[in-house]
Amino acid sequence: MTGERSTSASGDDFAALQNKLGYQFESSALLRAALTHKSHSRQNNERLEFIGDAVLGYLVGVMLYRHDESLAEDALSLMRAKLVRGTTLAEVAREVDLAPQLRLGSGEMKSGGRQRDSILADAFEAVIGAVHEDGGIQACAAVVEHLFATRVAALDPFDLKDAKTRLQELLQGLHLKLPEYTVQDTSGADHQRRYTVLCTVAELDLQIAATDSSRRRAEQAAAARMLLDPGLLDWAHK
Repeated sequence: MTGERSTSASGDDFAALQNKLGYQFESSALLRAALTHKSHSRQNNERLEFIGDAVLGYLVGVMLYRHDESLAEDALSLMRAKLVRGTTLAEVAREVDLAPQLRLGSGEMKSGGRQRDSILADAFEAVIGAVHEDGGIQACAAVVEHLFATRVAALDPFDLKDAKTRLQELLQGLHLKLPEYTVQDTSGADHQRRYTVLCTVAELDLQIAATDSSRRRAEQAAAARMLLDPGLLDWAHK
């Protein structure tokens, strides 16, 4: 590669990162490789990212499984997806101050690559992959537990469900009939179609409409509004 590159992390920088990870590397070369973006060198973090992605999904899944025995598979899948998505991994990368340690090519440096979520998330996965290759699965499990325990404890599976599912479960819990969704109106050209859907909870004499670009999205929007309706909330808290 030609052009100016960022300098590699110093020993002190490596020590700070390792302290925040809660893991000390036997091979600093593995950590350096995990911090090397493809814009910097042909020898980069993509292979370690591949390992880290698989290991992270497995370990977070195990944490969630052991955290709450009442959670069904669909809830576990939704929670894991939220924890290992790019935006969450970028947040964790910032928490351990990973950005200053990245080894980037000059183009990525100038375009703000250090703060780009995708680069941070990929590098974090690569770091997890490097921990796995350096210390094995138990070392990885300790790092993931250290970095994700608070997030796992804070997740509410109810909040992860879509509005229609939440409304359905709420009404079932109140021993009420399921809501009905009817299309009140469609408007606009084929490529700009708008759907207005009415959500009805007949037993409480409640109706709320919402409009969106598809029937499905309009139904979800109407259900979300119904969940906030004072009449439903009052009934739920009786």
